[in-house]
This record gives sequence, C-alpha cells and structure tokens, in this order.
Amino acid sequence: MVTRLYTHPIFLEHITPPGHPERPDRLRAIERVLDDEAFAALDRANAPQGDEATILYAHPADFVARVRGAIPDEGIARIDADTTASPKSWQAVMTAIGAANAAVDDVFAGRADNVFVAARPPGHHAEKTTAMGFCFFNTAAIAARHAQKKHGAERVAVVDWDVHHGNGTQDIFWDDPSVLYCSTHQMPLYPGTGAKNETGAGNIVNAPLAPQTGSEVFRDAFLSRVLPSIDNFAPDLIIISAGFDAHHRDPLAEINLTEDDFDWATGQLMQRAARHGGNRLVSLLEGGYDLQGLAFSVAAHVGRLMKG
Repeated sequence: MVTRLYTHPIFLEHITPPGHPERPDRLRAIERVLDDEAFAALDRANAPQGDEATILYAHPADFVARVRGAIPDEGIARIDADTTASPKSWQAVMTAIGAANAAVDDVFAGRADNVFVAARPPGHHAEKTTAMGFCFFNTAAIAARHAQKKHGAERVAVVDWDVHHGNGTQDIFWDDPSVLYCSTHQMPLYPGTGAKNETGAGNIVNAPLAPQTGSEVFRDAFLSRVLPSIDNFAPDLIIISAGFDAHHRDPLAEINLTEDDFDWATGQLMQRAARHGGNRLVSLLEGGYDLQGLAFSVAAHVGRLMKG
C-alpha cells in the first residue's frame, strides 16, 4: 500500500490574525508528528502549484476574480468575519488546489493507493459564490470535478467528518447525482446547515450529531447512514474532507471523539475504496484546532492509510 503525503512550506505563509484558530502552527504540529520513524515509508512530495482554470470546475469566474482581488499587498485583509487573507494566501490556496488535483492524478495513475494532503487554508465551507469559514475555494469539490473531467470518473463520493457541516460542498453538488456527499457534524453549530432532510437530488446524506456525542453514536452514524450510502453509490473515487475538530480536545465544538475513531473511520472508507474503486482514496485536511488532538488524529489517520 503506497501512501503519498503532499505538503509545502507556502502553507505556513498564509497568515491569520493573532489568536485565530486556523493558524500555521496546525501544519507544524502535523509535520512534527509525521517526522516519527513510524512514518518513514510515507512517500513525501512537495505540493505543486494548481491551475487557476480548475477553480472554475466549482466556482464562477467573477467570484474567482473577486477573491483574488481581495488578497492584500501587505498586512491582513478580512474577507468575512472569520476568513482573512495575507500577501501569500493566493499562492497557498493555489498550491492546496494543485495538491488535491495531483493526489487525484496519483491514485488514478496508480502512483499511490491513497494520498493525504496536509494543506491550508481549508475548503469545505466555500460555496459556489461565497468564501467563508476560513475557506476561499472548495478544494474537495474542485478535486472531485477534476477526477470526472480528466479521468472519466462517473461517480465520486465526498465524505466529510469535520465537526462543522461542509455547507460549501453541499451547495456545489446539491443537484448533481454524479457526486455523493456524506457528512457527520455537530448540530447545532456553525454554519447551521446539514439537517437530515437536506438531501439534494438524493445525493446528500447528512448525519448530524448532538453536542457531547461520543464514539458510539459517531460510529453508528457511519454504519447506518454513511457506509450504506457509499455501497449503494459504488464510487470510482472517495475523497475525505478530513477535519479533526470532532476530537474531544478541540476548542471549537463539543463532540468527544478520539484518534481511535478517526483510525476506525479511515479503515471503513478504505474498505469501500477497495470494494468499489481500486483503492482510490484522497484525503484533504480541513479543520482541527487543538494542536495535540490534531497531531494525534492525523497520525492515526495516516497510519491507517499506510497499513492498508
């Protein structure tokens, strides 16, 4: 089982204000934990710069131009109440997109069985025409479209276990039955979407979790809602929006998962990738704001990807 890791120093240069939870130290914590010799076999690669044209797979051109125009020459510019940009943010965003698309290329070409992309800023809150929730563009949605357009994937599943609902991914694929979107998330919580009755064209599967939910309820949501939906859909590729803020240490939510839960969920999705899509699985970092919880969870997730 070949697992590739994409990351890049440019991701540390997307600067957010002091005290902002989505900060460069998140990636430093991941880098430290993956430096352990347990991850010596990880196939590490520098993330490539993305092609701006691929953003148009998920967002209109005028929105792309508006976001690019919001990048400041110096200091920090506010895009919304939670989302800020610094001078290197555009390069970071484009490299995150490049990494996600390269990961898709790798699993379809057989260069890797699965790929973890350690990038920032995250993407799953970005709707078709709205940057929000720390997110500029929807990296997972762009990667799913890239799989369809470049590799002829007929069905792509995006599984989002970030503690916040991926309203952007749901918005982009709302009426598209060629993409399955499954989400476990705390409710009520930002951004306020993700009820069970939000089903799109039958391709949206939301499994909201009450505050203080622990492992048993999370795993039951996977077993009863997410995994059967994937088996019925039989995707050619699974993309994980891998947020680790449902960890019990995380300060932004109230779900009480441990790193063992992320290990288990990873294994379940790998089984479905093997069953339906030639092992093809791409995992994209989303949230996770307690540095220890994030590092331990990523270690469990990547360790499971490597074990096969």
